Amino acid sequence: MQRTAQVTRNTNETKIRVAINLDGTGKQSLKTGVPFLDHMLDQIARHGLIDLDIEADGDLHIDAHHTVEDVGITLGQAFAQAIGDKKGIRRYGHAYVPLDEALSRVVIDFSGRPGLEYHVDFKRAMIGSFDVDLTHEFFQGFVNHALVSLHIDNLRGENAHHQCETIFKAFGRALRMAAELDERALGTIPSTKGSL
Repeated sequence: MQRTAQVTRNTNETKIRVAINLDGTGKQSLKTGVPFLDHMLDQIARHGLIDLDIEADGDLHIDAHHTVEDVGITLGQAFAQAIGDKKGIRRYGHAYVPLDEALSRVVIDFSGRPGLEYHVDFKRAMIGSFDVDLTHEFFQGFVNHALVSLHIDNLRGENAHHQCETIFKAFGRALRMAAELDERALGTIPSTKGSL
């Protein structure tokens, strides 16, 4: 079973192409024009063992908002396509990830219903030239289009880079767990409703 997808999203603000393989090895090719976003997407690929190929051409002369949000949207669309009918997946995933003084917890449910609980108090507003507010925009875009429930909690941290990196690493780990095929439940929908 191929769990891959390729999605293109073109608007007046951005042109984005995302290709993913949920059963990959963490290979990535990332060219969003936002270096810190590329660094965070690399965490998803490596820690989620998801192959990611993402190209974005956005209106960065304004700021990075549209690019970051639309990459989240397009990645969410690709996930929804690649995960398919969700037969045999574990459905739920969670991870705690530390990085020095920072610690984050991410919990995900491939529920078919979009919902984001985001509790992050960044210690500064910018990481280099990256506005930390865009982290929320990325995950909101992903959630709305992947149709998942996602809980993100940064439990502690003093360094904003560390805070953000623990979130993305934990997200990758939680995605990997939730999207993995469960050998004991192959061919079944992980819901008493019979559909997700």
